[in-house]
Amino acid sequence: MFNQSRVAAMLPAQDLERAKAFYRDKLGLTPTQEMAGGLLYVMAGGTGFSVFLSGGKSPGSYTQLYVEVSDLEQVVKDLKARGVKLEEYDTPMLKTVAGIANVGGSKAAWLKDSEGNLIGIGPPVSVSAQPRA
Repeated sequence: MFNQSRVAAMLPAQDLERAKAFYRDKLGLTPTQEMAGGLLYVMAGGTGFSVFLSGGKSPGSYTQLYVEVSDLEQVVKDLKARGVKLEEYDTPMLKTVAGIANVGGSKAAWLKDSEGNLIGIGPPVSVSAQPRA
């Protein structure tokens, strides 16, 4: 039923103006659409995500949005120059060095937005098999 459907992330925000400023000033994104109680960001390939006004708060303990980038090191450098703090981990399963972790032969980094949502960044996700119809 869903295997031919597109997906998009929905991120909660307790302060929509604060979130809008974060995405603009720190990530360089402008909402494609602003509606009462929400912001829509359309990204490459017709993908996107929404930030919506919510009384709930993200736990920020798992990746809620993953952004695919072609040059992680350059993106990390640019984010740091914009004052973005990358998450640091030092656990048996995940260790970062200067904000970047080696994950299964690939690299990734994480940051939290102004609302506590955890955003992962790294190389494009490889899809090894096409979904069945």
